Amino acid sequence: MQDFTKDNLVLFPKTLDYYQIQLTRMLETERYGEAKGLLAFLLHCGGEAERHHTEWQALLGWLNAAFPEAEPGSFEEGIPEEEDEEAEDRLRQRLQDKSGQDAGFVPKLLAKLEETDDPEQQLLALGQLFYLAHPEVESRLRRWLAEGEHHPAVQFRALQVLRRQGAEGPVAFRRGGELLSVDAETTPEDFEDFPSPVRQVLERVRQAAEVSDPTLSYFAEELWKECVQAAYGTPVYGRMTEDDDGAADIWAAALHQFLVEKLHGPRSDEELREQYGITGDLRFRYEQSLRWLRQFAGEFRPED
Repeated sequence: MQDFTKDNLVLFPKTLDYYQIQLTRMLETERYGEAKGLLAFLLHCGGEAERHHTEWQALLGWLNAAFPEAEPGSFEEGIPEEEDEEAEDRLRQRLQDKSGQDAGFVPKLLAKLEETDDPEQQLLALGQLFYLAHPEVESRLRRWLAEGEHHPAVQFRALQVLRRQGAEGPVAFRRGGELLSVDAETTPEDFEDFPSPVRQVLERVRQAAEVSDPTLSYFAEELWKECVQAAYGTPVYGRMTEDDDGAADIWAAALHQFLVEKLHGPRSDEELREQYGITGDLRFRYEQSLRWLRQFAGEFRPED
């Protein structure tokens, strides 16, 4: 396990939500060693995370007692692809068996999704629906997305479920009081499905941070994936995917600067802008992007 230093790790609320969701998915897919690794990391985080330490410590104790054979893994490195695929296959088979034995299994999952406001519970339901084909899923998910606003990660997962169900054409969903629309069949199923400018952002940050601040790259990866999902279908996503030479550098520089400020406190961005080539017209677009990241993290102030 990596030795984490608590004083250097402060999570902002939306990233904390993201880790909670990841933890739920790990438990759902029986990735207990990886869950132990994530809990160990979270227990070394300060700020908002400290309110959850008692809960996480209890969960880690239960995992150690119930699954002593599951060695705590480094969640930063992920798990071997073959293990991930095996866990997914087991989950798919178990869910399909349940659905075959109980005709009401999928309708119950849909009802649970519609009745709860808890994003983790919604993601659990959607995570199971992802592996199950049923004639009610598409129509009810379309209606559910159009009728109310939900956590961005939940909305994105619902769109992925629709794509897996074979849905096509526009899907409406609500964000910030507006009704947006995307085509179901074009929703990315994983990060590699996103357009090249989106994927290039992480490579730019890795290259820029590999010597001066290598740990920043990990935080950049987690935050950027969360940001892209939250922006999907919005005008901001259009800016993220612009097919020009500057788009990836603009968002990489903004992401890098934002994380530097979060991890190390306020810093001038002059040197960083020079490193990413943010000059001339790119400066305004960079500041727009940095402003959006701050707003996304709940730190927006009118004077920013």
